[in-house]
Amino acid sequence: MEKLKKRSWAEPFKIKSVELLKMTTREDRERALEEAGYNTFLLKSEDVYIDLLTDSGTNAMSDVQWAGLMVGDEAYAGSKNFYHLEEKLHQYYGYKYLVPTHQGRGAEHMLSQILIKKGDYIPGNMYFTTTRLHQELAGGTFVDVIIDEAHDPTNLHPFKGNIDLQKLESLINKVGAKKIPYVCIAATVNMAGGQPISMENLRQVRELCSKHGIKIFFDATRAMENAYFIKVREQGYGNKSMAEILREMCSYTDGCTMSAKKDLLVNIGGFLALNDYDIFEEARNMVVVYEGLHTYGGLAGRDMEAMALGIVEAIQEDHMKARIGQVEYVGEKLQSIGVPIVLPVGGHAIFLDAKKFLPHLQQIEFPAQTLAAELYLESGIRSMERGIVSAGRNKDTGDHYYPKLELVRLTFPRRVYTQAHCDVTAEAVEAVYERRNEIKGLEMVYEPKYLRFFQARFKRKM
Repeated sequence: MEKLKKRSWAEPFKIKSVELLKMTTREDRERALEEAGYNTFLLKSEDVYIDLLTDSGTNAMSDVQWAGLMVGDEAYAGSKNFYHLEEKLHQYYGYKYLVPTHQGRGAEHMLSQILIKKGDYIPGNMYFTTTRLHQELAGGTFVDVIIDEAHDPTNLHPFKGNIDLQKLESLINKVGAKKIPYVCIAATVNMAGGQPISMENLRQVRELCSKHGIKIFFDATRAMENAYFIKVREQGYGNKSMAEILREMCSYTDGCTMSAKKDLLVNIGGFLALNDYDIFEEARNMVVVYEGLHTYGGLAGRDMEAMALGIVEAIQEDHMKARIGQVEYVGEKLQSIGVPIVLPVGGHAIFLDAKKFLPHLQQIEFPAQTLAAELYLESGIRSMERGIVSAGRNKDTGDHYYPKLELVRLTFPRRVYTQAHCDVTAEAVEAVYERRNEIKGLEMVYEPKYLRFFQARFKRKM
């Protein structure tokens, strides 16, 4: 039988509108980088060619979503768009109660303030920056209970986002279940390289937590991407729809925080979803103080409508196949030229292994921050650091955290860039890799109090 030739794939959309990009010279980029203190977050957008800083709020909305903006019900109370969003939450996520927020960290703030008491411990599958900060500000301590494979960039475990059940049970036995208000599960795990958690592991965590009376809350920001990985990697799920997989994932949790700026293809928005009425009642009161009335939560009606429509679009398999396929395409190109990246390739980004990329730099010389700066200097491509700068300092000792993973994230917005942009990105990384031995590290000259990676400033080491 004749072997079928592998067919090329294309995006499941066509381009209706374009945004012009600014081409810069190396001299332009040198000036911009120095003005930004070698922090890509402080670059002006107009000085960036291909922006891979984040997939948060940078996605392209569809014509249907744009049309949805025109039916925004901007009533202060009881907007019909809130009820449409609530309907889609019930349908696709399965949670009972909805509290809209301006974005994900608004939901994290409320959940932390409601459930965490001083001295509590919150286990999770690797920290995320804003999540951990909200937990610490509420008086809690984050504890990493992710499997060890997640800290090894070259390990090919298909579900590196899994929770280590022994680590979790050891913590429960050590501090007591009453000191653990909930387990925080991210799907996928951003800081591990966009790595998914398996359905089997979710079930096992649910069983263990139910045994001890501990709640589970999802960071469902990229849960649809996680559902896709379960479909293509986990036995027994290949014939299930992504919608079915997402509902099952959520069924093992008690609620979720959501930054809709990722999975749901919108520029702003989020929510806290809950099954417990008492927690919902407290959140519904709190949202009025910090975000807005409980039926808009800091959002315009049109933004809630775009979110509701985004849920339906994002759960489609052809969308997710193209979305993750684009990331895999860049990953394969970089692997072919020997650039060290986190494997397996995750859902939303390529993560360059800065420790192996720049092995001559000590971690205190901020190799990932250095690499992100060098990539921008080379090409005008903006990426972001996910290493010692993002990890921050120990809240008790003030010492730097030294994470095992020192990464640069090339994050692909959904439905924004073409395959040609992907090729240019891979070629730019290759160009930096070829001169890697010449690159000098950075030193920090300004450090803000919280979430320093957003605003810290650096200078080149002499």
